[in-house]
Amino acid sequence: MIWILFIVFFALLFLGFPIAFALGISVLSYLLIADISLTIIPLKMYSGIDVFVLLSIPGFILAGNLMNHCGMTDRIIAFCNHIVGHVRGGLGLANIGASMIFAGISGTAVADTASIGSVMIPAMKKEGYEADYSCAVTASSSTVGPIIPPSLPMIIAGSLTGLSIGKLFLAGAIPGLLLATGLMITSFVISKKRSHPKRLKSTFKKIGGGFVDAFWAIMMTFLILFGIVGGVFTPTEASIVAVLYALFVGLFFYKSIRLRDLKKIIIESAGTTASLMILVGFANLFGWILVSEQIPQQLAESMLGFTTNKWVILLLINVLLLFVGTFMETIASLLILFPILLKVAMAVDVDPIQFAVIAVLNLIIGLNTPPVGVCLFVASSIGKVPVEKIARAGFPFLIVSLIVLFLVTYIPQISLFLPELFMD
Repeated sequence: MIWILFIVFFALLFLGFPIAFALGISVLSYLLIADISLTIIPLKMYSGIDVFVLLSIPGFILAGNLMNHCGMTDRIIAFCNHIVGHVRGGLGLANIGASMIFAGISGTAVADTASIGSVMIPAMKKEGYEADYSCAVTASSSTVGPIIPPSLPMIIAGSLTGLSIGKLFLAGAIPGLLLATGLMITSFVISKKRSHPKRLKSTFKKIGGGFVDAFWAIMMTFLILFGIVGGVFTPTEASIVAVLYALFVGLFFYKSIRLRDLKKIIIESAGTTASLMILVGFANLFGWILVSEQIPQQLAESMLGFTTNKWVILLLINVLLLFVGTFMETIASLLILFPILLKVAMAVDVDPIQFAVIAVLNLIIGLNTPPVGVCLFVASSIGKVPVEKIARAGFPFLIVSLIVLFLVTYIPQISLFLPELFMD
């Protein structure tokens, strides 16, 4: 009867249902036809979200919203403009640089696209950049967010498998920097070819002033990362520290958050958290059905029956995850597929920390590939450009992302160097 689960799920996705509802309705259909008691729904949903490390998610979401509401995005962009604005196509480079810094605040690609894009896309269009390119570089650079710590997908991966969140954060740092560097080089080459505009070179005084303005945002990333790696606090405690830090900075340093704003920010964060937790609960129920039908075992046996070559297995997993990422949201894909594919990867001696980075990088690439491509749609709504045009303009950035994925897949030390250096 497992076919019922998949038919209903994919039919609802095709009709445009949100992932959480598609999961919930497909699960309900399966349970009714299989005549399984519906009491299993609350039991498995609760067990899916009753994981201590998941308590860090609302904290990081709230911290990101607090920092965003205190005007941190504008300060980050201004600082990056001071550094690279004088280079040909400097606004595109500043866009990518701002996404790297903002990644340490939000940890999510969609928040990055919306926050950075709402400022940078209109600014780039105004200065003479093509609209589709402006949207493409914004959407592409936002995928750095879920790799560089703190990363919500990494937290999810750790909670599913018991992997160290600190090690996962460290493992994503070099791949994230590698991805950002590749995107910057691509942006520079395109800008030189198209003769994109450049600004006057900033003085050291202006660069210093921009750094002072953005200092507190930059420090937040280091506070979280080194606090976890140094054993000062757990990821869950780190999220609370991040909230207190963001609140203190917003109220007393930038003085751009008022006490009456907190209600709106908290409600907004609670809504985002609730939708994510519902998704986690339904995904856990979906996964329970797959396990009870022995789908993971069958998939593992099929792949290992085809080949036991480590490099071929990794290639097959990459192709599968890239395909899934084109039509399914990152967190949902991770919840359903990561535990299954991790067993296959470990069977051919792939380090679980490395594989977590491979899986997350695979799935965030899907945020910029049609038909779902959530970041493409967000950029499209801001820039008023059709998604198809943005996808075409972003093709060079997609190629760079795939090259980085290939390097991370076949050179383990790219993701394992920092965890082995600091936490072994």
